Amino acid sequence: MKAYVGTILRINLTTKTITKEAIDPEMAQKFVGGRGLATYMLAQEIDPAIDALSPENKIFIATGPLTGTNAPTSGRYMVVTKAPLTGTIACSNSGGYWGPELKNAGYDMVVLEGKAENPVYISIVDNEVEIRDAAHLWGKKVNDTTDTLLEEMADPKARVLCIGPAGEQLSPIAAVMNERFRAAGRSGVGAVVGSKNVKAIVVRGSKKVEIADSEKMRDILKGAMGKIRENGVTGQGLPKYGTAILVNIINENGVYPTRNFQQGVFDEAEAVSGEALEANYLVKRDPCYRCPIACGRYCKADDMEGGGPEYETLWAYSADCGVSDLKAVIKANHLCNDYGIDTVSAGCTIACAMELYEKGYIKEEELDGPALKFGNGEAIVEWTRKMGAGEGFGAKLAQGSYRLADSYGVPELSMTVKKQELPAYDPRGIQGQGVQYATSNRGGCHVRGYLISPEILGLPEKLDRLSLEGKPLWTKIFQDLTATIDATGLCLFTSFALGAQDYADMLTAATGQEWTAEAVLEAGDRIYNIERLFNIQAGFTKADDTLPKRLLEDPIPDGPSKGWVTKLDELLPLYYEVRGWDAEGVPTEKKLKELGLA
Repeated sequence: MKAYVGTILRINLTTKTITKEAIDPEMAQKFVGGRGLATYMLAQEIDPAIDALSPENKIFIATGPLTGTNAPTSGRYMVVTKAPLTGTIACSNSGGYWGPELKNAGYDMVVLEGKAENPVYISIVDNEVEIRDAAHLWGKKVNDTTDTLLEEMADPKARVLCIGPAGEQLSPIAAVMNERFRAAGRSGVGAVVGSKNVKAIVVRGSKKVEIADSEKMRDILKGAMGKIRENGVTGQGLPKYGTAILVNIINENGVYPTRNFQQGVFDEAEAVSGEALEANYLVKRDPCYRCPIACGRYCKADDMEGGGPEYETLWAYSADCGVSDLKAVIKANHLCNDYGIDTVSAGCTIACAMELYEKGYIKEEELDGPALKFGNGEAIVEWTRKMGAGEGFGAKLAQGSYRLADSYGVPELSMTVKKQELPAYDPRGIQGQGVQYATSNRGGCHVRGYLISPEILGLPEKLDRLSLEGKPLWTKIFQDLTATIDATGLCLFTSFALGAQDYADMLTAATGQEWTAEAVLEAGDRIYNIERLFNIQAGFTKADDTLPKRLLEDPIPDGPSKGWVTKLDELLPLYYEVRGWDAEGVPTEKKLKELGLA
């Protein structure tokens, strides 16, 4: 079976055994790879009710069939496990070059299970796989860890995936980092790696990924590349200003969450926009493997430089915290990367803390750092450092906003879904995005189904963002297509320009198996349902498909979306219906049989 390299690497850290097993071609066809195949295997191999930080949890680091091929944006890999932040399925992904390097070494997936007795790292050089002592790395930040391992490998082309101090300290908002500042950031996957006493996985491969029909692939990619270059988002906006081009667009629609979602317009957005970043702090554009979009930024502020900040990070640390100091935002972003923390959850937790402080829940005497006041640039930098180091009150912030707000008796002030912090779009003025947030299998998230594309950007067609009509079906289609894109190993941003048939054509040429647009969406539906089943077995119910009380009851107070709340009570039953789930949000027997899951 072409495009897959055919081998899964399984490492039992308790017994120190390393085994290699063949990928199951039937399951690969059914669940594609990446997010799909890894989720299927996780659900088969662990009890969804276990503690996410126990040795019984497993981690599946998986590429897709298109990872490492010549398809555009084919640098993605997924980290699938049970999430410590939410208790749901976790599937965080990252770009860069680590995923293609793993396939070049001959592996579609790495499975980590058990727990090492002492800190270790994994060395993978083609067929040679070793578990090595990492005592000298424990406590190091991401940049220091990467430098040390590259020196030890004596190969500058080796690729390093690691955790920072936040992952070692089991912070539920810890990220897995690769190549210094690429992050599989959400849901606390870095803490699961830390719980297994694994510091890093360094990989170097010398093979090439083979595809089934090279000539056909060239013709298909020529067409796909043309669509990507001609599209206004992927061909112009993202290359020029990065993801932060969205700052002004979202703010002008009145759905740019400000001061912990208390407002929908940030008056100082221009100062922290993609345009301002380009003009004042950008060092270079930094694309991932085979990416023609090149949205990645590399910025410098004073003595701190590195990848980002991306749109979500800019928003979480600026508007959500009421801060217009772009230099402070860049520094906070850099600290998140070096300590290995999810930037969205970290920024939103500080925003929540600022509201708790200003409303008198957090007392002055509790703090061992700057005042947690909205607009305080010094605070976002220093409290990020303290979160990463697990120092003083920072250790409490490092638990995420839900646990923080809950400790003061006001969990409703945490802007989370299933305890994961919401990203940079206020769903009160984007109704489809609201039902997508509420039903996201990994909690508050925008990249499980990016309804911003039709509701704000008008792609593939413009929808009325305030209308409920058709939104449940649009949500399902976007969630299903996203699941398959994640499974292929491509970047979600390609979907601004490409449709289901384009992905089907690439999969057909690469794997030699026949794919159609309908099969692409069905595979996504299957992946979404198996994730849902995992969550149900972990104890989640219809009651968890909801939004923070503020977004359901308090209208946006100002701007173009003034007066709106998310009408989830109307949307949710219709969404369950189009999904083929019963009134309690449980997949029906008929639906599971349709998808081959019963």
